Amino acid sequence: MPDATDTSKRTSKRRNRIDRVTTRSGDRGETSLADGQRYRKHHAKVHLVGVLDEANSFLGLLTCELDEAASAPLRIFQSRLFDIGAAVASGGSGVDWVRQAADLAAQTEALNARLPPLREFILPSGGRVAALAHVARTVVRRAERDWWYATTEDEPLRTCGAGIYLNRLSDYLFVFARANAEDERFWKPL
Repeated sequence: MPDATDTSKRTSKRRNRIDRVTTRSGDRGETSLADGQRYRKHHAKVHLVGVLDEANSFLGLLTCELDEAASAPLRIFQSRLFDIGAAVASGGSGVDWVRQAADLAAQTEALNARLPPLREFILPSGGRVAALAHVARTVVRRAERDWWYATTEDEPLRTCGAGIYLNRLSDYLFVFARANAEDERFWKPL
């Protein structure tokens, strides 16, 4: 088993992912993605990477309200959102997103099995944790819509299954919100 000094030696030999924060390379409305191409900042892929970052940030905010055990799955989802962003930026993914989505669906079902059946739409509320989970859910849902838009012309990305994973993640966050709600308030139609 390697000791701590072995690990620190390996870590110090790795190249930093971010050498500089301010590069000024995007000051004219373009940016580079990991595929080596420059894109206008309003390009669908750049927009999608931004929405994935926004979803990730909301998940991070949600984890601040939870203990370590409750936040552990959300931190994994944060890493998966980075993986999806990397797939968009690089133009491909070696991840089996369909399997990841199936695993996430199983987690959602297990969490949902502990809840009473839902007979009406609920209002996004139920206390701070539940409300933050609903906000994260809606941003992930937007990322899913943007995924399908950004990948319409990109067969390898469109068919890799990450859009399915985003759909399942928003399902999970809906159930997570219900599981952590202090109370549920139902829609009262006119």
